[in-house]
Amino acid sequence: MQHDDNAITRAMQLLARLPGLGPRSAQRIVLQLLRHRDALLTPLTEALTDLRESMRVCSACGNFDTTDPCRICADARRRRELLCVVKDVADLWALERAGVHRGLYHVTGGLLSPLDGIGPEDLGIPTLLQRVQREGVQEVILALDATVEGQTTAHYIADALRELGVAVSHLAQGVPVGGELEYLDDGTIAAAFRARSRLKD
Repeated sequence: MQHDDNAITRAMQLLARLPGLGPRSAQRIVLQLLRHRDALLTPLTEALTDLRESMRVCSACGNFDTTDPCRICADARRRRELLCVVKDVADLWALERAGVHRGLYHVTGGLLSPLDGIGPEDLGIPTLLQRVQREGVQEVILALDATVEGQTTAHYIADALRELGVAVSHLAQGVPVGGELEYLDDGTIAAAFRARSRLKD
């Protein structure tokens, strides 16, 4: 029984690390899984094992998928002249969920933060610029957080892109200052995306 107790405790501790979950939520989830082993626990275990073995990071945009390139990059119906830059995959998925962008994406994996030692190379910005030139991108949409770091990153990328003669726009109304895309509702994201505006010098 000691082994089982340890397994249960470990499962609760791991679940409690997930965003939005605490010890009580983790305990409730574990209890549900144990009560419904055949319907929930076994299929979830198999799904997580499959996810671990099949998950890939798209070499083109940085998205998570089971194929490389990901399904978005491989979709011939996407507008390849339109590139949306996001901080992380959660933001990419939020925009896809809202259904407002029919172009491609580029995930930076973070934001510029000199105090934390995060510079342009750490975010793959030189790779982004090469991709824009190589793939004939005509407009880059900067869908970055409305935070100081997000705006600093947006301005840095915009300045570099202007030298390439590429149109640059950013999300407009609906995204509050300090807001993060992954926590916004679909309507807010859609409104901000449609009302994007060109960045001024």
